[in-house]
Amino acid sequence: MKNHIQNALIFSLIFFFVFFLTFCQEKTEEELILEIMDDVGKYAEKKDMASIMINFADDYHDFEGRGKKETQDMINEYYARYRGIAINMLSTQVEEISSLEASIQTEVAFSSGAAKVFRKLIRYSTENYRVKIKLIKRNDRWQIQYAEWRYVTLNELFPESLSILKKIFPELWQD
Repeated sequence: MKNHIQNALIFSLIFFFVFFLTFCQEKTEEELILEIMDDVGKYAEKKDMASIMINFADDYHDFEGRGKKETQDMINEYYARYRGIAINMLSTQVEEISSLEASIQTEVAFSSGAAKVFRKLIRYSTENYRVKIKLIKRNDRWQIQYAEWRYVTLNELFPESLSILKKIFPELWQD
C-alpha cells in the first residue's frame, strides 16, 4: 500500500513537471508575432477598429505615406463600401527577427457580401494580398511599424497559403 502511494506521488510530480514545462513556457517572439497577425485578422473581420489600431505603432506608416490616422480612415472607408467582409489570414513567413525588430510577409484573402453567394457558380476567387510588415517591440509588445501590400494571383501565393485556401473554399477546386 505504501509503495502504491509513493508511486502515485512520484507519477503526480512527474506529470506536474511535464505539464509545467509544456504549457507554462513563455511564447517565443515568433509565436507572439504570429498570434498578433491572427488577432488583427479576427478584429478586422469583426470591424473592431480599436483592437486593430492598438497593434499599430504611433509612428506607423505604409508604402504610400499614410500614417496611423490615415490608415484607420482607409479601413473605415473599406468597411463603409463593403458589407459582409470575410478576412482569411493565410500563411505568415517570418523573414527576420531580433529582440526589438522583425520583418514578416503574410498573405490575406478578402471576400465580401454577395461574392460569397456566387463563388461556386462563377468560380469567383477571393482577392489575395501579400503584405510585407515591419514590426517593432516597445514596452514588451510587438507593434506594426510599416506595411506594404500588393495583389497576388493564386499562382503567386505561398504553397502553404494555397493549401489553406483550398481547405477554406474546397468548392473552388472541384470539377
